[in-house]
Amino acid sequence: MPKITDIPPKNVAQELQALRADLRAKIPPKHLDHNILIATWNIRAFGNLTEKWITEEDDSPKRNLHALRCITEIVSQFDVIALQEVRGNLKCLRHMLKLLGSNWSFILTDVTKGDQGNDERMAFLFDTRKVSLSGLACELVVPESDDIESNAFNKQFARTPYAVAFQSAGHTFILVTLHVLYGKSPEERVPELKAIAEWLDDWARDANAWDHNLIALGDFNIDRMDDPLYKAFTSTGLHTPADLNAIPRTIFARPEDPETAKFYDQIAWFTDGEGEPRLSMRYSSGGSYDFTDIVMKSLSKQKLSWRMSDHYPLWVEFLV
Repeated sequence: MPKITDIPPKNVAQELQALRADLRAKIPPKHLDHNILIATWNIRAFGNLTEKWITEEDDSPKRNLHALRCITEIVSQFDVIALQEVRGNLKCLRHMLKLLGSNWSFILTDVTKGDQGNDERMAFLFDTRKVSLSGLACELVVPESDDIESNAFNKQFARTPYAVAFQSAGHTFILVTLHVLYGKSPEERVPELKAIAEWLDDWARDANAWDHNLIALGDFNIDRMDDPLYKAFTSTGLHTPADLNAIPRTIFARPEDPETAKFYDQIAWFTDGEGEPRLSMRYSSGGSYDFTDIVMKSLSKQKLSWRMSDHYPLWVEFLV
């Protein structure tokens, strides 16, 4: 049986070489004591793995060694990345860590129980050459108090947001990752988004007092810019950088059809009254990474989504 660390077949090796070149051209390089690259990626059903280079018709899952090598190549471009849809089965994650090597580490939650939890975990992977854990790790739970607007949210999160503190280049930053429940209609997401925004605003004020940077990132399931979901998400001052506002988040987005431009994935932080980030790190740039023109180009996008993902990774760079 082939292994993830084996020398790949010639066609896969050539594709990986092209992928590395494209990543170098489109994502800033990692520099020690100069920048911090933070990303978020909803990797569709990131659980089990078919340990073959080519997936056959009867194989399940469709994700194979070829796809996982490509996913890992993308992940390795960042200093720390939040992953959503990591499943109870950790086979893909374990193989990814083997390939990344001893310089990488991870921290993750247990699976969320219940149908709405979808057997999902929240995870962070980080390059220990630049990033270390600061000590804090917690799941966010709504308190029974008046801190959150009355009747805004009358139950716990379906998938509890996960916060972890990291250190890099003399800065401490708290990343809060989440995967908002999609629900039967967009209106069902408003209370959860509003509750998250209010909870984070309160926490950010306390974190700033200790010179900690707080950044929210993940799959917020926001359909449109400036729709009720986006307004709920930004209702307490969360700010998304301008260069993330118009870029595609999913592989199914088509420039000619605005209805396909979903804004599910976000990276955001709070600003002061004059619009300046309440962060000690200086924002430089951000974007998403479109792998569809490089990876497994012969597949339909639907088939590609089960091997890679239906989401693009979203990233930001801070200068330190």
